[in-house]
Amino acid sequence: MEENNQAKDEKREARRRRRLRNQITAYITVIIFIIAAGAGVVLGVKHLTAEREDAGQESQESREALDQMLASEDAIQTPEPTPEIVELTPQQKLDEIVDEGIGVMPLEAKVAGLFIVTPEAITGVSTALQAGDGTRDALAQYPVGGLIYFKKNIQSEEQIIAMLDNTEMYTRYPLFLGVDEEGGSVARLAEAGVGTKVDDARTIGGSGDPSNAYLASQTIGGDLSRIGFNLDFAPVADLSNVENSAIGSRSYGADAAAVAEYVRMAVIGLSEQGITTCLKHFPGIGSSTQDTHTGLASTSRTAEQLRAEEFTVFQAGIDAGADMVMIGHISAPELTGDNSPCTFSEAVVTDILRNEMGFQGVIITDAMNMKAVSDYYDSADAAIQALRAGCDMILMPEDFEMAYNGVLQAVRDGVISEERINDSLRRIYRIKYADRIEE
Repeated sequence: MEENNQAKDEKREARRRRRLRNQITAYITVIIFIIAAGAGVVLGVKHLTAEREDAGQESQESREALDQMLASEDAIQTPEPTPEIVELTPQQKLDEIVDEGIGVMPLEAKVAGLFIVTPEAITGVSTALQAGDGTRDALAQYPVGGLIYFKKNIQSEEQIIAMLDNTEMYTRYPLFLGVDEEGGSVARLAEAGVGTKVDDARTIGGSGDPSNAYLASQTIGGDLSRIGFNLDFAPVADLSNVENSAIGSRSYGADAAAVAEYVRMAVIGLSEQGITTCLKHFPGIGSSTQDTHTGLASTSRTAEQLRAEEFTVFQAGIDAGADMVMIGHISAPELTGDNSPCTFSEAVVTDILRNEMGFQGVIITDAMNMKAVSDYYDSADAAIQALRAGCDMILMPEDFEMAYNGVLQAVRDGVISEERINDSLRRIYRIKYADRIEE
């Protein structure tokens, strides 16, 4: 028994000693940790102080570098937010191209761009058969909107091709290179032996098959395109609806519905060959026996008759895609209220053709050297009146320089606004630049 108690006492003493050792070890560990922590704090403070000093120095250097950058011409600016990309329609793309082109044109070039004249009118030669230095200098002085050629300008296919090619090479702005190629008796290329002879409109209209108008226009358009022309003053959209009509065999006939279909097919045939088309002679000269080439001409047709018949033919051509409409010099008192040529009538040009019939292409005058105009108006006054009525282009004034200078001065004086000129140029250049966009 005594031995057992002794053994228990020894075990208790051993446990007490172990607890004591553990406590001493723990105390020593705590003391060591406290000493180490204190040393760490001291070292940390020194390190942080050094870092702050370094950071302060670096910050100062950064600020100085930034100040230098901002003071330099190459300062970095905050980037603008990337705008959302909007895909433009072909028409919007074309309008952008047109506006950019017009925006850099001087006023003198803008005004010149409203005229289509013969090459003789700007070069001063009696008969133009080639395009050389004279053409280059003339186009530099008068960058007209287009040139029109006649039989006398055409000696051979090789000659006229070279002439047109060189003319295009010398111009700063794209040109209309035009000709009257209707078929029949009005066919400058065919008359000169370099184009295909096709039947006149009366014969085609009498065939009873509108596809013949399409085939004839395809043939004409192919010849024009091959040679280098890009504008045909055709088709004729007049009705020949009185005996001894001034339009004669140049009209497809008297029945508005039938003629409308022939005109529509003719426009399509030319357009498919890449030729700019021009309907003529609005509001219709076929109801007169008088010829505007030689003097005054008028029609007694009422507004109701014209709308029911003549206008429907022109509307068919417009709807088929005609690029231009030519205004005739005939007087139509029932439309205008007086005996002045329709060329100078805002009621005909703007109110009816542009607004009522919705034509948004180029409105061009008939030749202004015709006696119906030239016997009663000087070239400057005639051009100004036509533009104020709403015409976009002036064809063949009797005196080009007088007409050009008159319009230029009218714009400078505020009689015609420059924006009005720009509106016409937009319509002109939508045709000229149409091939510069991808559908």
